[in-house]
Amino acid sequence: MRVFLDTNVLVAAFATRGLCADVVRLTLAAHEMIVSETVLTELGRNLGRKIGLPEREVRTIVSFFRQESTAAPPAVPKEPVRDPRDAPILAAAIACGADVLVTGDLDLLEIERPVGVRIVSPRGFWQLAKGPADE
Repeated sequence: MRVFLDTNVLVAAFATRGLCADVVRLTLAAHEMIVSETVLTELGRNLGRKIGLPEREVRTIVSFFRQESTAAPPAVPKEPVRDPRDAPILAAAIACGADVLVTGDLDLLEIERPVGVRIVSPRGFWQLAKGPADE
């Protein structure tokens, strides 16, 4: 599966040892991870500002994702979204042919019309990727 991870999922993966960290590990191990330059720029900024990682660690993390992910091409936003800052993220996910966009952003998660990519929360992706639970 081609999986586009939003910045908030990547930041949360480094902030806590929870679901988002599991989603990142699963994506790296079993799927094609896709990120955009916008996501990488936001990731670098937020790892330093929000969780206080040293600049050297931030550069290492961003470099890792740049090497281990498929780069989404720059894309012109076409889909209207409530928060204009989300437009480049959604446009990149659509342009690269991602199967899913994994985000914690409610503005994206609450889009009700079809937009060319399935938008799911980290929990939704986990359930999708793991399949139905054995009963």
